[in-house]
Amino acid sequence: MSQENNSLPPKPKKKTPMGSGPGFQGWIILALILGIIGVMFFSNSKSLSPIKYKELEQMVLDGDVDKVAVVSGADVVEVTLSSEALQKQEYKTLLGNNRYTSGPHMKVDIVSEVAFMTEFNNFIKNSSLSETRKTQLYPEPIHREDIMNTLFNWLPLILFFGLMYFLMTRMAGGGGPGGALFNIGKSRAALFDTDNKVKITFKDVAGLDEAKEELTEIVDFLKKPKKYTELGGKIPKGALLVGPPGTGKTLMAKAVAGEASVPFFSLSGSDFVEMFVGVGAARVRDLFKQAKEKAPCIIFIDEIDAVGRLRGRGAMPGGNDERENTLNSLLVEMDGFGSEAGIIIIAATNRPDVLDPALLRPGRFDRQISVDAPDINGREAIFKVHMRPLKLADEVNAKKLATQTPGFAGAEIANVCNEAALLAARREKKAVEMIDFQDAIDREIGGLEKKNKLISPEEKEIVAFHEAGHAVTGWFLEHANPLVKVSIVPRGIAALGYAQYLPKEQYLYRTEQMFDEMCMALGGRAAEDVVFGKISTGALSDLEKITKMAYSMVTIYGLNDAIGNLSFYDSKGQSEYNFTKPYSDETANKIDAEVKKLVDEAYKRTRDLLLEKREELDKLAQELLKREILYQSDLVELIGERPFDKPTAYQEYMDQKSDSDEEEKSEDSDLNEPSEETEESESAKEA
Repeated sequence: MSQENNSLPPKPKKKTPMGSGPGFQGWIILALILGIIGVMFFSNSKSLSPIKYKELEQMVLDGDVDKVAVVSGADVVEVTLSSEALQKQEYKTLLGNNRYTSGPHMKVDIVSEVAFMTEFNNFIKNSSLSETRKTQLYPEPIHREDIMNTLFNWLPLILFFGLMYFLMTRMAGGGGPGGALFNIGKSRAALFDTDNKVKITFKDVAGLDEAKEELTEIVDFLKKPKKYTELGGKIPKGALLVGPPGTGKTLMAKAVAGEASVPFFSLSGSDFVEMFVGVGAARVRDLFKQAKEKAPCIIFIDEIDAVGRLRGRGAMPGGNDERENTLNSLLVEMDGFGSEAGIIIIAATNRPDVLDPALLRPGRFDRQISVDAPDINGREAIFKVHMRPLKLADEVNAKKLATQTPGFAGAEIANVCNEAALLAARREKKAVEMIDFQDAIDREIGGLEKKNKLISPEEKEIVAFHEAGHAVTGWFLEHANPLVKVSIVPRGIAALGYAQYLPKEQYLYRTEQMFDEMCMALGGRAAEDVVFGKISTGALSDLEKITKMAYSMVTIYGLNDAIGNLSFYDSKGQSEYNFTKPYSDETANKIDAEVKKLVDEAYKRTRDLLLEKREELDKLAQELLKREILYQSDLVELIGERPFDKPTAYQEYMDQKSDSDEEEKSEDSDLNEPSEETEESESAKEA
């Protein structure tokens, strides 16, 4: 920072307006409660001792009464005793603490105010009291309002207006008294510009090279528009990020906000949804109005499926669907501005199948960028990004961690790195070690380790042979995914063990590949049958996977000869087959028969394989009982290499990485070693 900036006076702090601070409603409620308690405590409506009319006359004749007052409209006469009467024992007992007050002390319930005044006045006139005393005792009418009754009469109205105020401020987003009501149609988008710029950049995003390239081009277009317009190109209007949860769609948008030197509006699709009719459409219009004033700029809408669902689905006949009105307004605004306006919309969703086709057509979202789960190279890059702030031991290897986390998304890898750091801190370590990362991976896959779960030796042996059956079957089947890690440590709610595999990076599968996958999934059940002659309930998840795979082979992919080249898959997601089956009952029976036949063949093949490899099965299970966790390198030592020429995906990756590391080392050594020309020149200088 320059000296000029340091010499500038500090900016004055903004004063918080009264009523906009946190807990404002709580202070109002507390003041109301204290007011009610004070009124109840200091009110004149104290508990007076009741007496009868005849007793009042006798007290007057005895000279104990100092004042008599008639409360108008209450049918009550209040009696104040003299100071001499308060000293009498009978009144001390009757009044208690009330005798220390200035009065009134007693009350007389009457039927009519007029009748009491007439009778009591006649009694005073005919009494033997002095004229002065009579004048003092003539009852005087008083008008007294009961504060508690008045308060409770107005209380419902006060509560009603208080509730309306609370609802308006909460549902419309606050903003002070009255401000929220008039700002309810304003956009809730958060603006990021030069003053509050996002610190995340493309350097913090790894494993998404293709998506990063597409978005980098968009940012570059906003920074240098002439570079593209000179060739006749037009700015794209929108980009839709599509992918499973946790793959980094929102992170990519944050990186765009950090890279772009233009204003960036960020909001969620649910910010348009409101209980009032027309608010969503009004907020869309206000958002684009602000964007046009800040153009060139970028608008990011996260979870756009909240307002972009297919129109007409689930709407009531004759009803007014607020979500459809909001979507219509969004469609109009996206088509309403020209390409020269410099406004680009980036949206993210993990459910592209439910979006309206009008939203996806060219001219609105011109580009659909797929943000899938990273491959093994991408996972290594993501690990390196999240390892930057960690204090790592020398043994930590991002390559090995990438091979041990197949199918992990970016969010899961970030969670693994964070869990590893927490585990290392819990174990009083000065650096995060490899064992901490492996424990964090186990926790992410299977859940928390159940250290207190009591497992009998018989159950533990069943689990060991079950997991060993998976490992041996996958190891000796050519097209199956070989094992990466197998564990019999109890984790999660019901998981007593798990086997982890490294799937091959491919998109097309042949029949024999899917059949081998089914056999590998049946390895646990078949191992229990071979070793113990009995089966258990431990194969629930395996059977679920096999059933879905078999039905998909028969009914979706057309990989069954009996059913033929038919597919009953609804690719558009319109749920056309929810109520009616697209095939007859005869075909349904044939499908069930073919699925059962396929599963029976896979089970027989798996069982025969395990009978053949019984020695390897026993060796692997016994080692699991000793160590509880085995890796692919341990399998090589125990049962040998795979009997196939083609290496596994793990071996290919590790060999590829080792070759690249050797090349880098050789390049570094070449740079460090002086060449012949330099040696000759140095000798010439010395001469």
